[in-house]
Amino acid sequence: MKNINFDHKVVEMKNITKKFGNFTANDNINLTVHKGEIHALLGENGAGKSTLMNILYGLYQPTMGEIYINGEKTNITDPNVAIKKGIGMVHQHFMLVEPFTVAENIVLGMEPTSTLGTMNMKKAVKNVEDISKQYGLHVKPNEKIQDISVGMQQRVEILKALYRGADTLILDEPTAVLTPQEIKELIQIMRNLTTQGKTIIIITHKLKEIKEAADYCTIIRRGKHVDTVEVKSTTEDELASKMVGREVSFKVEKEQKQRGDVGLKIENLVVKDNRGIDAVRGLSLEVHVGEILGVAGVDGNGQTELIEALTGLRSITSGKVTVNGNDVTNKTPKEIFQNKIASIPEDRQKRGLVLDYTIAENMVLENYGEQPFSKNGILNKLEINKFAKDLIEKFDVRPNDETIKTRALSGGNQQKVIIAREVTNDPDILIAAQPTRGLDVGAIEFVHKSLVRQRDNDKAVLLVSLELDEVMNVSDRIAVIYEGKIVGIVDAKDADEKSLGLMMAGGGSQQ
Repeated sequence: MKNINFDHKVVEMKNITKKFGNFTANDNINLTVHKGEIHALLGENGAGKSTLMNILYGLYQPTMGEIYINGEKTNITDPNVAIKKGIGMVHQHFMLVEPFTVAENIVLGMEPTSTLGTMNMKKAVKNVEDISKQYGLHVKPNEKIQDISVGMQQRVEILKALYRGADTLILDEPTAVLTPQEIKELIQIMRNLTTQGKTIIIITHKLKEIKEAADYCTIIRRGKHVDTVEVKSTTEDELASKMVGREVSFKVEKEQKQRGDVGLKIENLVVKDNRGIDAVRGLSLEVHVGEILGVAGVDGNGQTELIEALTGLRSITSGKVTVNGNDVTNKTPKEIFQNKIASIPEDRQKRGLVLDYTIAENMVLENYGEQPFSKNGILNKLEINKFAKDLIEKFDVRPNDETIKTRALSGGNQQKVIIAREVTNDPDILIAAQPTRGLDVGAIEFVHKSLVRQRDNDKAVLLVSLELDEVMNVSDRIAVIYEGKIVGIVDAKDADEKSLGLMMAGGGSQQ
């Protein structure tokens, strides 16, 4: 056991209740976190984890309940109060100014100034170098946020909180957008911080990472406290069943199936990235009807550009894409949709949803102009809401109110809205990019079953995921992408993590 000070309760949340109208997000929850521990907050999408931490950080006020920080009753009216009390929060969707440098983001609002009262950029850079050295979080102060990796952006967010004097760090879904290597680095960073006297609360539903990183875990289900357990004394299966309220299968059950004709054919595709450099370099791939073809690879090897090219969001420099024999190269997104291609985009907020539209409006984004959703250009709200209500029920979207804005949903429930819409459009080809990013085990199980159902209904499914376990578990065949090319294709039943990992690093090519 690490050096946790059980006599020092850093955070105590007592009988916290939070209501939004008639909806109770937190129902009489108690949480105690001790100095020096990594405490996981586990729950399904929409269970109330982020709401509880937003209360601790002062973004929401509790309807009822009390908060004690270091034994002192505290009224956290806004984030400034939380920061003064030594609480920092790194949100799931980062709060960084992309054109600004790393140093500018970290000191924003607390800029060192010269004697003339202007910002002292040299001092800001020095401060950032000092604090990054102190905590072992190496960043380049003069790089712009828009030019660094997601993992580096997260380091900037953590340093931003530490720069403001945070002793307790709240990390909301910290591994949702990280590569496996970045996840390992983050876990090591968290451990290092606790050895320096910091306390960490992680909001997550990734059981493997809880087992690797956390000391204690509090489970919340549908807004209520279920249990608090010592992590080393429990199993992933026990955590999963407490979180979901039932046993969860981690293995994807699917029957052997004879694949059919080629549904999606990609020939010698070349696609440039935002800098004008070839990101996809002569890539060829065939996805058959009645199969799930998984694409495995380390982030940044052309996956994003490939998906955007296939869905009409990025120009194809050369090569050809055909669907059921029809050429869809450089077609518009609407034309591609009309050719029966549906996609679950990797960035749900930027590419998948209009956040200020209701759930119902988002459910019909691609076919609102057709009957029964509209007639003579006039929307039939009654039919749209009825359609959405059915999908909300079927796909277990929470809260189950089709009239609320999609912005108000948790990340996992936003993902469910997209999956419900795309699968219900009955595509011939389904492109699923990171389809379970940010989802809990119960929802992941549901998504995997949805993908298998598409395959069983003689659809072609292209699954692109950074989660190697997911690719191995769900796919029929696995294609490995490296530096914009497919370097190997293997049957999933013959695949192992070591050989796939070798190919993902550019070695051991096999076609």
